[in-house]
Amino acid sequence: MDPAVVDLSRLQFALTALYHFLFVPLTLGLSFMLVIMESTYVMTRRPIWRTITRFWGTLFGINFVLGVATGITMEFQFGMNWSYYSHYVGDIFGAPLAIEGLMAFFLEATFVGLMFFGWDKLSRVGHLFVTFMVALGTNLSALWILIANGWMQNPVGSTFNPDTMRMEVSDFMAVLFNPVAQAKFVHTVSAGYVCAAVFVLGVSAFYLLRGKHVGFAKRSMTVAAAFGLAASLSVVVLGDQSGYALTDNQKMKLAALEAMWHTEPAPAGLTLIGIPSMKDRETHYGVQVPWVMGLIATRTIDKPVEGIFELVATAETRIESGIIAYDALEGIKANSADPVARGVFETHRRDLGYGLLLKRHVADPRQATPELIRQTAWDTVPNVPVLFWTFRVMAGIGLFMIALFGTAFVLCSLRKHDTRWFLWVALLAIPLPWVAIEFGWILAEFGRQPWAVEGVLPTFLGASSLTVAQLWTTIIGFTVLYGALAVVEVRLLLFAIKKGPFHEQDTFGAPAPEAAAAAPAIAPAVA
Repeated sequence: MDPAVVDLSRLQFALTALYHFLFVPLTLGLSFMLVIMESTYVMTRRPIWRTITRFWGTLFGINFVLGVATGITMEFQFGMNWSYYSHYVGDIFGAPLAIEGLMAFFLEATFVGLMFFGWDKLSRVGHLFVTFMVALGTNLSALWILIANGWMQNPVGSTFNPDTMRMEVSDFMAVLFNPVAQAKFVHTVSAGYVCAAVFVLGVSAFYLLRGKHVGFAKRSMTVAAAFGLAASLSVVVLGDQSGYALTDNQKMKLAALEAMWHTEPAPAGLTLIGIPSMKDRETHYGVQVPWVMGLIATRTIDKPVEGIFELVATAETRIESGIIAYDALEGIKANSADPVARGVFETHRRDLGYGLLLKRHVADPRQATPELIRQTAWDTVPNVPVLFWTFRVMAGIGLFMIALFGTAFVLCSLRKHDTRWFLWVALLAIPLPWVAIEFGWILAEFGRQPWAVEGVLPTFLGASSLTVAQLWTTIIGFTVLYGALAVVEVRLLLFAIKKGPFHEQDTFGAPAPEAAAAAPAIAPAVA
């Protein structure tokens, strides 16, 4: 496989995934915030809450459409750009994606139309049920997609069949309840809730700074403050759980994001800042916080945390075992009834993927020299500086979100919504959750390299037989198309925000019930 084809295929998928993930978090969070807002309307029967729900529902709809469009393209790339990957693990990886389409996507697609056009045709409780089903479908989509992604990070419940030369499901419940998948789901969803809360908080702050729609903005800000505080605290707690899940399943990723070159004796310290060097294989000017890494990774103070050098030595041993598995597999291919070859393969089958790593350097892994094996063992180390800094940016923004929403909650509780310095902070903070989420995605996907499926299939073996010209054509085409769609979406969002929540009443020149009920709250702004 041409390395340029592999790199360009990775680039194309990364661009598509990162672009798609601009829309997913806002959709996840806004869907349940709409449920909260509409529940308030159903319980209080105050029309202002119906207006609030419809306004934020409009912004949800604009974002939802772009998320669906980009998500479909991303899933097609598994067949177009990663055909051998799809062939090799499709029996397992395809099942959660199929369930996501049949269960979650159809669920939200069915109810989303009723949510937008059923306000005057459904009862209050009936419409609330529809909104809840949209939120449920949206979050179920994330669940099944992250189950598929979690399996790539920790391939449980599956086994390689030497007769079909493919991975097959052996325990679907293990795939479903994969600890990595569950940790990724709750962490990702809670990050989406934070993203939506910051968006609502920031837009509400914009209205308050301009003195417009004050009653609407104060109510929206109050919901965002409470929802965001709970979500931001959850992100940190669940992020800690994700770190703990790495201890047993992705030790190299954990060591790399901490730039831990050698095993840290108990209680392991956390490197707060430093300058990791892949060339020197050490971290310069590191500042450590004692005990913290041990508590995060092992939940104890008496267990060490393995470092990169020791994990590379383990990888070297597994590569040698993988060569034996590869040789036995070749024997099975020559004579499927050979009991000796099958016995040897069964002993070493778990290391076959490590043997396949050698195919990046030599056509037949059995011809690898000891020096090549040692070199390939270091291929299992991802880019340490990238992981080190993406994690710290993500974690730093997460801590800032707690401070932001904690302040918002206090100010809203004291009815000091118009504190101008905080309104400016809330407005300027709108992009930060997206930065943290994108960095988190880079950390998750970059951190498992060189594996498409951890310990099973190297990334370079999963790509399709495409040409460099074909890949550049589609990359440029997608970039131009999606760039245009991004401009369209941002302009639509800004246009809807500029019109405000009461634009329909303004258009027809007569106050609707919502505006009339809200008039006392927004009278100063109107005046």
